[in-house]
Amino acid sequence: MPRLSEVIAALDALWPPERAEGWDAVGTVCGEPDAEVRRVLFAVDPVQEIADEAVRLGADLIVTHHPLYLRGTTTVAAGHFKGRVVHTLIKHDIALHVAHTNADTADPGVSDALAGALDIRVVRPLVPDATDPSGRRGLGRICELDHPMTLGEFAARAAARLPATAQGIRVAGDTGALVKTVAVSGGSGDGLFDAVRASGADAFLTADLRHHPVSEATQHAPLGLIDAAHWATEWPWCEQAAAQLDEISDRHGWDLRVHVSKTVTDPWSSHHSSGAPN
Repeated sequence: MPRLSEVIAALDALWPPERAEGWDAVGTVCGEPDAEVRRVLFAVDPVQEIADEAVRLGADLIVTHHPLYLRGTTTVAAGHFKGRVVHTLIKHDIALHVAHTNADTADPGVSDALAGALDIRVVRPLVPDATDPSGRRGLGRICELDHPMTLGEFAARAAARLPATAQGIRVAGDTGALVKTVAVSGGSGDGLFDAVRASGADAFLTADLRHHPVSEATQHAPLGLIDAAHWATEWPWCEQAAAQLDEISDRHGWDLRVHVSKTVTDPWSSHHSSGAPN
């Protein structure tokens, strides 16, 4: 069985922590470096439901996309919900490791997994990493469909292929417009409109789109916008990352048991409509 330090070294090779944004908090949150690792659980959010799932599963390590303490803390007291997560993990000898913006821009990264879930072909990064001579790393991806379809049809494909959430899929733009080239970015993406417009993409699929940026984007150019839930656009990365660790385990003879949580940790729990168009 590998030690935690060996597994973390392999994960850091996939998603080097030095490639994370300066404001980010990636890496190992808790865990004994010499502890043996047999089972690993991948998830988007390091919330109590995931910690409890890891306990039931008998996992030794959780790998999440989102940080537990993004802005730092002065306490891990169990009276606070984040502290309770830490207490649960330490009590059951479960390590926690985070790959966030360093996984967003990786090759393959979060947006590659999103494109794969949508069954569209990746052409290049939306915002290339200037330090990558191969031109494969970067934020978001520009993709091509096998054949043109309407914006409405592509939105329906996203609804069918991404994990179901209370929010579902929202669309801005002419649902009858033809789409061939699509920009995708897992997670919050309304800061990327300039790059999307410059790319010439017909549509942009991302999450957390806000009223004013969307209103301005639709007035600026005939760009189709598809807004999915943040969790749903990043969950495919968990399957991709688990497959990467499986391959490493096989190569090293580690015999790890790698799992992907299907627990929906999107915070929105229900959706109500007064009859607005869907």
